[in-house]
Amino acid sequence: METLLLRLAGPLQAWGTASKFNRRTTGREPTKSGVIGLIAAALGRSRDAPVDDLVGLRFGVRIDQGGELLKDYHTVHHPDDDKLSFVTERFYLADAVFLVGLEGDATLLLQIEGALQHPFYPLYLGRRSCPPVGPVSLGLRSKKLEEALADESWQASSWYQVQQPPELCLEVVADADYGTSPIMVRDVPLSFSQSQRRYDFRTVSHDLSGVPIINKESRRCPDDTTEHDALAILREEVN
Repeated sequence: METLLLRLAGPLQAWGTASKFNRRTTGREPTKSGVIGLIAAALGRSRDAPVDDLVGLRFGVRIDQGGELLKDYHTVHHPDDDKLSFVTERFYLADAVFLVGLEGDATLLLQIEGALQHPFYPLYLGRRSCPPVGPVSLGLRSKKLEEALADESWQASSWYQVQQPPELCLEVVADADYGTSPIMVRDVPLSFSQSQRRYDFRTVSHDLSGVPIINKESRRCPDDTTEHDALAILREEVN
């Protein structure tokens, strides 16, 4: 089995699963539907083209640099009345970096890799205002999804690495079989058609201690603690 690895990084990203017109939210990691949309654009598929082959790929995300949640004040003018406008809320992830894995048929993954290197349509990270920085494809690995996500080097920015502790664990969010996770998200694209967008549910697992990292670039002391104990007085009351 082969796994294609992607590095999704940019000043802004937005990965919504339940957005409405006046409130466009974002998840804390890339969605399967958003990444499939990015790949479909690279392949040159129209919005009405089927994506069943892409949906069938196993999907996982390693959160290498979680980023900061950003809220943008945004107004939209009414198309028929210039004096009428709507205030909308749009949320983004700023300075985030993710390692995405897609496991499946090697022939399809090779086709996707080539398309990402020479995309038919411009690529964006969830919304058109969010272009990626640097090469998106990191290439194929002859490993299963979990192994590929665990073995790949840490993709976080150098300025971010120096701020992190000497040892940390990277969260992994991946497709899960029914019964292995109680979390379900409406994140499987059935159609990207403008006239009838349709999505189905998938189950996901969240592994908070998925990938341990030894951070040699850290400038923080291993024992970076404070002498102040905010709970000391409570413990004294109990005793």
